[in-house]
Amino acid sequence: MVQTTDLSKRFERVQALDGATLSVPPGCTGLLGPNGAGKSTLIKLLLGLLTPDRGEARVEGFDSTRQALAMRAIVGYMPEHESLPSDWMAQDFVRYMAELHGLPSRVAIQRASDTLFHVGLGEERYRAIGGFSTGMKQRVKLAQALVHDPRVMFLDEPTNGLDPAGRDEMLVLIDRIAHEMGINVILSSHLLADVERVADHVVILSTGRVVAQGALRALMTATPAVTVRTQDGALPLAEALRRRGYTVQIEGQELHVEYESDDVYDAIRDAAVETDAALVHLKRRVLTLEDIYLAGQDDSPPNGARDGAGRAVAAAGASGAGGQEP
Repeated sequence: MVQTTDLSKRFERVQALDGATLSVPPGCTGLLGPNGAGKSTLIKLLLGLLTPDRGEARVEGFDSTRQALAMRAIVGYMPEHESLPSDWMAQDFVRYMAELHGLPSRVAIQRASDTLFHVGLGEERYRAIGGFSTGMKQRVKLAQALVHDPRVMFLDEPTNGLDPAGRDEMLVLIDRIAHEMGINVILSSHLLADVERVADHVVILSTGRVVAQGALRALMTATPAVTVRTQDGALPLAEALRRRGYTVQIEGQELHVEYESDDVYDAIRDAAVETDAALVHLKRRVLTLEDIYLAGQDDSPPNGARDGAGRAVAAAGASGAGGQEP
């Protein structure tokens, strides 16, 4: 759906994006990174609103620089910042945006009504936007990005400023758009829980570079460790495994044993028999999105959770550090 190769953009002395190469499949993809990581710059480059210094970007096969107008006809964009005309009624604004995308006036009127109902503003659509709450304004922004039935939607911090109930409702809408309506979604956010809830894939940026990308489930299970919990005897068990050539970390009565193949399970069994250790729990370790995210922000992650995440990031295609986005 989206592909970039060596995509770079510099603003004066700040390297906002530095050699970003990524491949985004269909579905819902979370674009993660701290402030200054390059998320907004990447979206603007994909939309053809900025010209890259180096590299290229394609959205649904369209070159974002050379075919920007044709590409923007099939995408929807929900910006992060306030960008709505306060004296317009929601119905008129969304209808106008539909017409800008080429829908005939009569069709645009109906589509605007249907879309505003879909996002929960059916009863409010004839009110001036200036009197709307933050949550209602976010829904109007979502509606104008959706009204022309795009093939791809770029959502930049769609839950920004929402209370817990409003945030939950927005995520339900995004999930429905991506998984029931079949529209590809790129969700830019710094909230890990939002991405983990609705995304199928993730791209993680740090200081202008892609540090991890891939299917979310695959990244979270790409940890090279097995967790073993014992009732007692953790230290003797760890020493027995180390004598067999395994790297082991101890956390209380839990061991994290380096995983290279399924042979590790036989080694754990034999070491437990040798040391008379009472095993309580044994499973392949699963990372959280937070583990993966934090590892991507740290070139030299410490031991423990971030160490496993660091290896998962490396397996997904990690790179080094670069500059910052203004």
